[in-house]
Amino acid sequence: MPELPEVEALAQDLSGRLRDRAIVRVDIVAFSCLKTYDPPISALSGSLVDGVTRHGKFLDIDASGTHLVLHLARAGWVRWKDEVPKLPARPSSKSPLAARVVLDNHAGLDITEAGTRKSLALYVVRDPVDIEGIARLGPDPLADDFTIDVLASILQASGRAQIKGVLRQQSNIAGIGNAYSDELLHAARLSPFKPANSLTDEELTTLYAALRDVLGDAVRRASGLAASELKGEKKSHLRVHGRTGQPCPVCGDTVREVSFADSSLQYCPTCQTGGKPLADRRLSKLLK
Repeated sequence: MPELPEVEALAQDLSGRLRDRAIVRVDIVAFSCLKTYDPPISALSGSLVDGVTRHGKFLDIDASGTHLVLHLARAGWVRWKDEVPKLPARPSSKSPLAARVVLDNHAGLDITEAGTRKSLALYVVRDPVDIEGIARLGPDPLADDFTIDVLASILQASGRAQIKGVLRQQSNIAGIGNAYSDELLHAARLSPFKPANSLTDEELTTLYAALRDVLGDAVRRASGLAASELKGEKKSHLRVHGRTGQPCPVCGDTVREVSFADSSLQYCPTCQTGGKPLADRRLSKLLK
């Protein structure tokens, strides 16, 4: 799933490609992805793109005051095309294409979603905060006003909820998903199961520094890259996420995994849990 650094880089890349271009039309191929009806998708035709910005994990294409907002979810992506077919895109069970934005210079943007689990979402709105997911977003962790006191308040308000889940909850902090929550906790040397309100002052300081450094470094690395390069860049710099069974780059211990119904987390026992492996509930059930 694209997270804050990749979505920020996509916004920068697309802003450079789309700004001041007119949208000829938007073809909706997978009708389930369009979540709004007023304004209609046709309201974008003839509009001029003023820019592309990010709200958490949402991409916002501002076209003459009407906003085409994308949430790429687990398997969505955007693909730039220097030239798109002249005929409107049509539904096909063999194609991952969900929607296509056609520009006045015959270039365009394909919005795709792989797999059978469809959760990609497109919205056409007059104001991004009309979208519930954006309206309830927490603060952006790279914003100037995201201070250590803000983080402390979020953690205290979360009580004894596991810190991994608190970091991923978009209403707490915007833009962090499964991958970067693993990376942040590894950098901060914290167990993903640690209660959010139990951090010492030193642990809080370390976690805040990890938030700013890990995410900030990822944004800087991704800045200027084309959409086609972002997934590879992200994967090549992850230290624990997606690296089960591999050595931790810090201490050399084996990266472990805890599996859930539809996701998993990765961590280093030596760096994060005092050398003690965490219980993998799904694996434990299989061994019974």
